[in-house]
Amino acid sequence: MRSLRLAFFGTPEFAAPTLESLQEGPHPVVVVVTQPDRRRGRGKKLSPSPVAEIALATGTPLLRPESVSTTEFAEELRPFEPDLGVVVAFGQFIPKRIRELPSLGYMINGHASLLPRFRGAAPIAHTILSGDTETGVSVMRLEREMDAGPVAAMRSIAIGVGETTGSLTERLARLTADAIADVVEEIAGDRVAWTPQDDSLATLAPKIEREDARLNFAEPATALVRRVCAMAPKPGAFAMEGDQTLRILAAEAIPGSGDDAPGTARIEDDGSLRIATGDGWLVPRVLQRPGGRALDVRDFQRGRPISDGARLWNEH
Repeated sequence: MRSLRLAFFGTPEFAAPTLESLQEGPHPVVVVVTQPDRRRGRGKKLSPSPVAEIALATGTPLLRPESVSTTEFAEELRPFEPDLGVVVAFGQFIPKRIRELPSLGYMINGHASLLPRFRGAAPIAHTILSGDTETGVSVMRLEREMDAGPVAAMRSIAIGVGETTGSLTERLARLTADAIADVVEEIAGDRVAWTPQDDSLATLAPKIEREDARLNFAEPATALVRRVCAMAPKPGAFAMEGDQTLRILAAEAIPGSGDDAPGTARIEDDGSLRIATGDGWLVPRVLQRPGGRALDVRDFQRGRPISDGARLWNEH
C-alpha cells in the first residue's frame, strides 16, 4: 500500500471531522485549501473558517484563495505535489485543471446524501423536508457536473423522529469522515471500485432560501413539523405575528380538528400553545422573536405572550 499525499478542500464545521480524521491517519495532509476569512458573528469580526482553524492549530500549510479557478492558485497548489484531493463542503466550483492536478488525476468528494438522491447545496434540509426516514453519505469522484461522479462508497443512517438539520448534520459529518477514510485506504491499496450513478433517479437539493422557511398553516401539521425540523437551527421556520416575524425552532404535530382557521393560536390551561393547521395542530416547543433568545414555549409566554385566538399568517 502506498502512502498518499492529500490535499484537503473544505470550509465549514461539517468538513472539520474529516480533516481531523485524515490528519490522524497514515496519509499526510500536505495542504489545506479553504475559503478566505469572512466576517462572522454578531460583531462581524473577520475570522477563519472552521477548517482553517484546524490547519492553523496543527501547522498544516493553508491556502485561502478567493477563487480556485485562477492560474495563480494552480501554481500555488502544484508545489505541494498532492497525490489525491479530498473535498468536503468546500463551497467553490473546482475546475478541471485543479481536479486533475493530483498525481492520481482526480479528487474525491464527500456528500451528505445517498446519491443520486439530493444532489446540491442543501441535501440534509431537503431530506428532512421530503419525509425520508433514512439518509447517509456518499463518496464520489469529483466531476464537472454537480455531485454526479461515480460513487466509491455509501453509508446510511436512520433519521430520528423530530431530528433537525442541526443534529443530523453533526451525525453525517462524523459518518462522512469515516467513509472518506475508508475510501482513501481503498485508493491507496488499489482496491477502489467506482459505480456510475443512475442520472434518471437524480433529485436536486438547492440552497435553502428564506421562502423555504415560511410556514403555511393551510398545510397539514405533519408537513409543518418537517419544515420546522428542516430549518432548525438556521434559518428557522417562521410565520408572521402581527407585523413581527415569529420563528418556530421546535414543534410537534397532534391530531385534531375544529372550527379555527389555519394559523389560529390557542392557549392551553397548562400554558402550552397550539396552532390550527390544514390537518391537525402544530404544537410549538421553542419560539424566538427578532433579536431575542430562543425560548421554551412556557418561558416565551411569560414574556411577550401570544394571545389566545391570535392569528399567525404568511407574508404573502
